[in-house]
Amino acid sequence: MKCIIGSLLACCVTLTQAASAVPSANSDQTFLAVRDAFAAGDRARFQRLAERYADPDLSAYVEYWRLRMNLEDTSIDAVETFLALNDGSLVAERMRVDLLKRYGRRGEWGPFVEQYAQLGQPDQELQCYKLQARIAADDKTAFNDAARLWLDLADVPVGCRAVLDALITEGRVHADDVWARMRRLAETKRYAGVRATATWLPENQQPDPKQLDLALGKPERFLNGLKPAFAASRRERELSILALATLARSDVEDATARFERLSDRYSAAERAYLYAQFGWYGAQAHLTNASKWYKAGGYPEMSTEQWQWRARAALRALDWRMVRDTIEHMPDELKTKPDWTYWYGRSLQVQGKAVEAQEIFERLCGLADFYGNLACDELARPITLPPRAAQPTAKELDEVANDVGVARALAFFRVDLRTEAVREWNWAMRGRSDRFLLAAAEYARRKEIYDRAISAADRTQTEHDYSLRFLAPFRERVEPKARERGLDNAWVYGLMRQESRFIGVARSSAGAQGLMQVMPATAKYVAKKIGMDYQPGAITDLDTNVVLGTSYLRMVLDSLDDQPVLASAAYNAGPGRARRWRDTKPLEGAIYAETIPLSETRDYVKKVMSNAVYYSVLFGTTAPTLKERLGVVNPGE
Repeated sequence: MKCIIGSLLACCVTLTQAASAVPSANSDQTFLAVRDAFAAGDRARFQRLAERYADPDLSAYVEYWRLRMNLEDTSIDAVETFLALNDGSLVAERMRVDLLKRYGRRGEWGPFVEQYAQLGQPDQELQCYKLQARIAADDKTAFNDAARLWLDLADVPVGCRAVLDALITEGRVHADDVWARMRRLAETKRYAGVRATATWLPENQQPDPKQLDLALGKPERFLNGLKPAFAASRRERELSILALATLARSDVEDATARFERLSDRYSAAERAYLYAQFGWYGAQAHLTNASKWYKAGGYPEMSTEQWQWRARAALRALDWRMVRDTIEHMPDELKTKPDWTYWYGRSLQVQGKAVEAQEIFERLCGLADFYGNLACDELARPITLPPRAAQPTAKELDEVANDVGVARALAFFRVDLRTEAVREWNWAMRGRSDRFLLAAAEYARRKEIYDRAISAADRTQTEHDYSLRFLAPFRERVEPKARERGLDNAWVYGLMRQESRFIGVARSSAGAQGLMQVMPATAKYVAKKIGMDYQPGAITDLDTNVVLGTSYLRMVLDSLDDQPVLASAAYNAGPGRARRWRDTKPLEGAIYAETIPLSETRDYVKKVMSNAVYYSVLFGTTAPTLKERLGVVNPGE
């Protein structure tokens, strides 16, 4: 049967189930061409190509694109038919998101509310449209929820602007709140947002746009031009605060020196805000004054990052009382996270409260992560693996193989659209039982889609298989190369798991490639050092990549006092940074890792070092604890 042009392709989705389950290369090429035509907005070409496409796994996406190309004029019946035919799928979720934004733009709140209730994961804009719907229904409690967006909503999607406008109109936001939002946006360099927010100020406080740009773009010049009576004007005082905070990002010591000459011009709350800024930037630069600045400011309202860096500044200074006090003052959702729960336990331990500290470590020990491992170390308890779950049965594997979402993910992998494949796979794993997840992990392992195998195994709650969570493919090719270079094989695997999840063709946004994510320039440098006959195209060859990666790892380890925590940081961020992040005194390796300024590298180092613990157990080696692996980082030169 043949679908008639212009009819619902949703009908075609059903009819094409009779097509061959093994798509030809031509159908893959056709799909990619259809996708390109959609992206280009070429409707005529899209229509011609779509008629030829008949792969049951991906046809739903072709129909989705057909509906999306002219969504404003597409009939609601066509969209609802599509949603019904693809109920529960990721492509239906995407279609529903688009439909909801259409309703939101038009202010059609009745159908919006009906469809919103069926959405799985609303984005920020849709949450704002939902607030608009509640406001339109005269739900006064909506303003309380909307008020929470005021400081935390950095980027303002279309649907959120009206919510913020409604807060102004309702009298829920005053000049103090507007200036506070401008400060928060400036902290994250969202200067366009600062300018847009300034329009909500009372007319007598609105800054001259040129002066605002000067305070944000050339803060030294702005501060040099301050008039003696500047503090009498709220506008001028706030602009000077923005300038001081902006200057602190690049030169916190200059900013604090300027501030101290002017400090009596500011209120106690304004001084507290600026000291928190100085502490934040100083802590990231590992300045010894950072904890002093934070203390001087007390406990003003701070962002999540600023709270965490207050605790990190105290850790770096080994000021355990300040660590404890900071964590106690943190918002509840932050202080209860494993990282700050662990460090709170450590602060109690140092202060002689051993029983309370042990209770905390007991709660954490057993979590399969950096802080769970450290907590077990504090209890002198070895890391053990949970009992291995029963192997998936043939029936369980068949259930995975026949799952529509899994099949769609594999089809995307087949056409080399990895991002789309990962999204489909992750969607298919939502809300699944442990047995399904374990079967999916084993199914992906057999398909050599190792990153999805790890991802599925990581999700289990009560039944676990750590040989799938911590896969170790290619051991016969990797282990000899690690051994030749005197490297701990568990550490090498811990690093590879974090770098590429064993995707041999992985390529980072920065250009790193292969199993060990080697940068082309690094590959060339290492190859020359070890005398390898190397051609750039070979960087993704497994054996070549592992030789280059392990050789570089050996080089950085040798240059960094044979300390794996430093070498792990160096592998991700470069040896120069890893050296600069040391202290002038010996520093516990866990504190070194916790106070790495780059969030990506900080997370990376923690995961690499924790991964190594589990690989040691799986490999059956006599392994050091995580705390022993982290060691003590020697002072910088």
